[in-house]
Amino acid sequence: MIDPADILRAKVLIVDDQEANVLLLERMLSGAGYVSVVSTRDPRAVCELHRKNRYDLILLDLQMPIMDGFQVMEALAEIENDGYLPVLVVTAQPDHKLRALRAGARDFVSKPFDLAEVLMRVRNMLEVRLYAGALEKTVHELEISREVIRGKNDELKKLFDQVVAERKVSERLALQAPPGSVAERLQARADATEDGFPDATVLIADIVGFAKMTPAVPPGGLALILDEIFTVFDGLATSRGMKKIKMLGNSYMAASGIPMQVLDHAAQAADVSLDMIDALDRFNERTASVLQVRIGIATGGVVASVVGRRLFVHDLWGEAVSGWGSRF
Repeated sequence: MIDPADILRAKVLIVDDQEANVLLLERMLSGAGYVSVVSTRDPRAVCELHRKNRYDLILLDLQMPIMDGFQVMEALAEIENDGYLPVLVVTAQPDHKLRALRAGARDFVSKPFDLAEVLMRVRNMLEVRLYAGALEKTVHELEISREVIRGKNDELKKLFDQVVAERKVSERLALQAPPGSVAERLQARADATEDGFPDATVLIADIVGFAKMTPAVPPGGLALILDEIFTVFDGLATSRGMKKIKMLGNSYMAASGIPMQVLDHAAQAADVSLDMIDALDRFNERTASVLQVRIGIATGGVVASVVGRRLFVHDLWGEAVSGWGSRF
């Protein structure tokens, strides 16, 4: 809703070469409460005045010497970016009205002036003009808001990607960390980190064909390939209740039945083995690779302990490992 006070504050320009007409229109508008009304009797000055002041309404006489109202409208059309001419033509010629509307005028008033008609048409035009201005402002604000939201979305995406990356690092560190019970004892006593498990299953997976890729793939590319494959293996082992022990080169070691002893540790390892084979098949299909995985499984007693003083490694020894230990 347009505030009536805004209508009365709208900027109005009167253009007529007859001083009597100018004075009459000024008196009509000021009497109705309009407070920003100016005039000129020189039609050649209209464009420059409008360029500086951007009037909400121009009351334009059509019949003037040197430059008539139609020529003024043509000149105004060249400086109005949106193509809207805020022109209310003033004429005593009925045949001029239609021509003026075709030239871009919004409305007209007839001579001699009728006070009620002039005020009604002026108010209607100003109300439409102010509505259009308010709508344009709203659209502009919405565009700015959309740009702000787009910027915020980009920032949120960057933060989300950062959180995901940090979470992957945390998960990887968690997989490499010793079990909680071992970590607690390590904090209390550095030499109390050895555990014996009489019945466990060790799985060792070796990526076959990886060495042949080494000459053709940049060092960074090899690391990415191994990282992708072993990250999948991490998820498969964890989902089946197995504990990742370590990686060395293109070999991956995990164990079942430690630190929590379970009866089906061998079955867990077998299931993970099948999962790894399927996962590598999918990797080959997606990347056009020809890698294979060779998997060994052994069951027996193992000893788990933390090795090192500054860089801790949770490792295994025992009959279930000895058959595969040379790989590492």
